[in-house]
Amino acid sequence: MGSPSMPFLNSLASQNSLATNYFANTHPSIDNYFILTVGKAEANNNDDFAGTVTDDNIVRALGAASKTWKAYLESIPSAGYTGGDVYPYAKHHNPFAYLSDVLNSSTQAANMVPFTQFVSDLSSGALPNFGFIVPNLENDAHDCPNGGSNCADADRLAAADTWLKTNIDPLIHNPALADSLFIVLWDESVMTDTANGGGQVMMVLAGAHVKTGFRSTTFYQHQSTLRLIFDLLKVSDLPNEASTAPAMTEFFQ
Repeated sequence: MGSPSMPFLNSLASQNSLATNYFANTHPSIDNYFILTVGKAEANNNDDFAGTVTDDNIVRALGAASKTWKAYLESIPSAGYTGGDVYPYAKHHNPFAYLSDVLNSSTQAANMVPFTQFVSDLSSGALPNFGFIVPNLENDAHDCPNGGSNCADADRLAAADTWLKTNIDPLIHNPALADSLFIVLWDESVMTDTANGGGQVMMVLAGAHVKTGFRSTTFYQHQSTLRLIFDLLKVSDLPNEASTAPAMTEFFQ
């Protein structure tokens, strides 16, 4: 927030809604992703977690409510891929690849697709009710734009900002998506920031019915984002900690 390396994201935040008191739950990445989709930590803070998650989760809840989903994952080797890292794709940034509901169903696994498929799904009217978009490690402010870690933080942030402006901004302004909500969110803060578990992160909401120029000071964490997804899609099953998480209704007209 306020970084000169991220003019697009800061502009998006100023024109839409920003959660100024939002914190990730833990370090490193993986359990934040599980809280966003399962409503609880599953990996004991181990990015190399290789288990299967059987708890109630977003895939199960959406399916029971006859809602559709897809994960659009930049650089995933192929649709339905459930294997390990293939740089710059990182499995631990794809929580769906650990869910029993996905691993035990080729139909569900096929909902994990390369990000490039988003455009074709949009043009063919095949977008899901819920889409989970993940940039690869070179575009998510984690690694340098050309890989590795030998660059300034400003370079990483600039690459992420360019990715958002190139790939997400056109979607926000696409008339076909005028009734959609866009959530831009970090999984965790820097490792040295452990406030409330995972440190303070930026969460921006844009799109349909979002208050313009709104700043929330309410304390939120990832389980509230999971609840928000279900509240907007009118899904009554709120898995695990999502059931008691504070609702995020204040962001909407």
